[in-house]
Amino acid sequence: MGSSSVFSVASASLSLHDTNIKKNLNFGTNAFRFNNDGTNTFSNFKSSRRISMAVAVNVSRFEGIPMAPPDPILGVSEAFKADTNAVKLNLGVGAYRTEELQPYVLNVVKKAENLMLERGENKEYLPIEGLAAFNKATAELLLGADNPAIKQQRVATVQGLSGTGSLRLGAALIQRYFPGAKVLISNPTWGNHKNIFNDAGVPWSEYRYYDPKTVGLDFEGMIEDIKSAPEGTFVLLHGCAHNPTGIDPTPQQWEKIADLIQQKNHIPFFDVAYQGFASGSLDEDAASVRLFVARGMEVLVAQSYSKNLGLYAERVGAINVISSSPESATRVKSQLKRLARPMYSNPPVHGARIVANIVGDPVLFGEWKAEMEMMAGRIKTVRQELYDSISSKDKSGKDWSFILKQIGMFSFTGLNKNQSDNMTNKWHIYMTKDGRISLAGLSLAKCEYLADAIIDSYHNVS
Repeated sequence: MGSSSVFSVASASLSLHDTNIKKNLNFGTNAFRFNNDGTNTFSNFKSSRRISMAVAVNVSRFEGIPMAPPDPILGVSEAFKADTNAVKLNLGVGAYRTEELQPYVLNVVKKAENLMLERGENKEYLPIEGLAAFNKATAELLLGADNPAIKQQRVATVQGLSGTGSLRLGAALIQRYFPGAKVLISNPTWGNHKNIFNDAGVPWSEYRYYDPKTVGLDFEGMIEDIKSAPEGTFVLLHGCAHNPTGIDPTPQQWEKIADLIQQKNHIPFFDVAYQGFASGSLDEDAASVRLFVARGMEVLVAQSYSKNLGLYAERVGAINVISSSPESATRVKSQLKRLARPMYSNPPVHGARIVANIVGDPVLFGEWKAEMEMMAGRIKTVRQELYDSISSKDKSGKDWSFILKQIGMFSFTGLNKNQSDNMTNKWHIYMTKDGRISLAGLSLAKCEYLADAIIDSYHNVS
């Protein structure tokens, strides 16, 4: 460019958070300088011409939005990834791992996906309520194919976005059609339960569940709190493998819980995230739900296939409402669809077809049950090995048998926040701050190391 060149700037809009900024922006023979007096100068070194202009300072419309805290569960994985220590262990997120601590895709899932490819199935939108074959299969898995509630068409089933989305649909139904109703949630519970009901605008309170003295169930406290709740309260129950404690009521205790909820005219709302994955038996893990339904009670149930089929990223689950009549079930389903429509319109098809294909094929269904038993068995094996390691190493006389009494993929260690911090800071073992560890992320080879960390944290950290 020659000395006669003209430089024009139509507009300049910069967001400046530091009034002391003074920088040169170089564009070949041109320079843009921020001055201390709030102006700026655009220069061409060949022409020595200088043009001064005012810069508009725009503050973001989103300046008032604060930084959100990391998720207490998913944030553990982020911290784990940032740790470069070779002995690190991630026991935070509840996702199944092999003995080599690698993610596992079920063989039966691969077969079901190949079947889908062979059929050349399309990717058209599903109806709002989801895939019909999936909805039929999931209700029958939950209640049993010959359940009178299914035969009498008293079950309203809508495919949801895994367990979380299904719970959210149920919460929205409560908010809209049970104004003023409260949800009673166990203390402790899965970290997302409270968020779900908070965001749905449904008030909640807690019932006692965990006894720190025994590291077991506070059954008397649970019964007392359910009894004192206002009539018509929704009681959130974990169908099996309670998260985070791994502590479940006995069959006899479930009977007493059902008695009380029926007497108080409460409405049970089950979260079933581990059917078949806890004990290895689909029927055994659904026994609590089936007990309530067999009594003729109206029940809400959220289901997830993240754990028992390893479909974590497919987000496949369902919300079921078991009603007292087919007419009310039809009306409930219509309103669940109405609630789903503005949320996400309709659910994804891939995971739903996997479930439907597996459950609908006797051979694949048998293979699935065998793989579930294998996964549940591996977790039981590392649970036993962890107990054996701790018991042999700890000479204090402390009773660690609660580890074996718990069920499912989690163990509630009884460690407090400081002790859990020690597990991470000193031993590079990542877990939630309430002392929960995921045994699904543990291998037999790591049990002794974990035992050392737990013993050290329990006895040497206040």
